[in-house]
Amino acid sequence: MKFNTIYQKLISGSSKLALVGLGYVGMPIAVEFAKHVKVIGFDINEKRINEYQNGFDATNEVGDAIKTTTVDFTSDPTRLKEANFIIVAVPTPINQDTTPDLRPVESASRTVGLNLTPGTIVVFESTVYPGVTEDICVPIIEKESGLKCGVDWKIGYSPERINPGDRIHSLTTIRKIVSGMDDESAAEIKKVYDIVIKAGTVPVSTIKTAEAVKVVENSQRDINIAFMNEIAIICDHMGIDTDEVLYGMNSKWNALGFRPGLVGGHCIGVDPYYLTNAAEKLGYHSQIILNGRKVNDSMGAYVADAAIKKMIEAGKAPKNAKVLIFGITFKENCPDTRNSKVYDIIKRLEEYEIIPQVIDPWADPEIAKHEYGVDLIPFEKAKDADCIIVAVGHKEFRSLSLIQLKEFFKKELADDEKVLIDVKSLYRMDELKASGMRFWRL
Repeated sequence: MKFNTIYQKLISGSSKLALVGLGYVGMPIAVEFAKHVKVIGFDINEKRINEYQNGFDATNEVGDAIKTTTVDFTSDPTRLKEANFIIVAVPTPINQDTTPDLRPVESASRTVGLNLTPGTIVVFESTVYPGVTEDICVPIIEKESGLKCGVDWKIGYSPERINPGDRIHSLTTIRKIVSGMDDESAAEIKKVYDIVIKAGTVPVSTIKTAEAVKVVENSQRDINIAFMNEIAIICDHMGIDTDEVLYGMNSKWNALGFRPGLVGGHCIGVDPYYLTNAAEKLGYHSQIILNGRKVNDSMGAYVADAAIKKMIEAGKAPKNAKVLIFGITFKENCPDTRNSKVYDIIKRLEEYEIIPQVIDPWADPEIAKHEYGVDLIPFEKAKDADCIIVAVGHKEFRSLSLIQLKEFFKKELADDEKVLIDVKSLYRMDELKASGMRFWRL
């Protein structure tokens, strides 16, 4: 069976490409490919499909482009039979014990298998540890389809590199890793992705190599940020301003430019666990990666403890204080709340019998309630605070001057009774000192 004609069939319009999973990763891919080829966009979430069909993009990844895209959005899995190039982009979260949760990718594999036609190439983009695509996904697809991999259909892997909320480093401008089970599939997969990836594709020799690339690149970032977080803790104990230290350090040509912060989200806060879990199965215990994760996972509680300390210094009984948290998404100017470490701040404050109020103009209130039990409040109801924790650097928060920020505190408080926790270092040190408020920043 020939697989080296798929690209030509897609370009000519005689065949279709399908996306399985239309979240922050899959939907932008579907929309971009639809500018060039016929695309079926499948997701089991009927609410999401209805929103896309009605021109609404809750992810805010493609904006108004959702209104004019030619993607054929559907929640009917049998439509996948129309495609001979299928891309799987479903989430790969972790369990409570930090082990990989492969249920979404296993479920997607079953769906693909039940609707697979001979002559199809299936490419997984979901982040997994090396071996998952070939050792777990392939057997499931073979079982459900009755078709033999390498004979009736072929498999490949191309890890997603989309950065939610980033308008500069977008799908088409980020070089993309591609791989296939053999030379024929690898070449065809590269040609198909080259349709949309303007920055170019980067072929690697095996699927396992491609899987490793993704978890290693995010583990590297995690470790670098963990180092910065540890430096921030040390500087805090020494009474030194971390931001000024980093400003000085970054004046050197070979400084890496990483900064301390809350490390959540669907990639950096998760992928290292996929890598270390796979290593554990082979008898190797991580010496660096897991320690980096330990530091980063502790930062939410560290921020909350800093807030408690500052409130006590201001003469407040913390459990009687009103705390406002600005932001709950895992990163700025993005509605994605997955694995948000702001929730770690909330949980820590609850240990002190503090139930903070949270505002976030980007987050979906329904998702915040469902995922974290947090009732988001609108800006106009955010008032009478004793302590404000600016946890996310949304543009709406960055636009607030310290004078405007003071309006959110109780009117009767003197400036030195107002506590500001500036997690993202949004304000300059001279401004903070001049404000008269009790402040702390990471």
